[in-house]
Amino acid sequence: MNPQTVILKVSRLKSIYAAVTAGTILICLALTGCRQGSVTSEAHSYAEDRALIEDLQARYMFALDFGDLDKYVATFTEDGILDIGEGEWRSRDTIRKVLSSIPQQEEIPDDLDTPELHSATGRHCIANIVIKIEGDTAYGRAYWFHMSDNNPQRSATLDSYGHYEDVMVRVDGGWLFSKRKIYNEQVSSWAASANNPSL
Repeated sequence: MNPQTVILKVSRLKSIYAAVTAGTILICLALTGCRQGSVTSEAHSYAEDRALIEDLQARYMFALDFGDLDKYVATFTEDGILDIGEGEWRSRDTIRKVLSSIPQQEEIPDDLDTPELHSATGRHCIANIVIKIEGDTAYGRAYWFHMSDNNPQRSATLDSYGHYEDVMVRVDGGWLFSKRKIYNEQVSSWAASANNPSL
């Protein structure tokens, strides 16, 4: 066989091999990309869910402290339950109705010599967050405490504390409270039992 012909055939085989190899790689990449895309859209990591749940808890606190009733109520599902120790308030509408009926009143210092004070404020904080996630339902436990400056000196004081027991559900890619039970250690009828509430 003519050496020139052999070289030509080998060259053609190399081209065919290269084309087949490149095609195989592209097909593998395409299949892998599709498979990864489907897993990413359906699977949820604990870290991602926990971050979203902690975000929910923080938005709840900000809405509570700044009197934003709309955003506060929006942290619950439509049929969500809030229990602050007075029984269960079921649904966003009920929670809104009950909370909007509570008068917001600041104590006025008795000392007439006290210079005019800026409005007192309060801030809720959350700590020791425990979260257990089972599919589209999560269970949470966390301490809460409240700081305020509702005194003639406007100095910061820790005036209340307790813990939350939560049930949360995944809704449209995020999380909302299905039930939040609040324990408050300043009120005997709202205080927690001696049992460890952690999950």
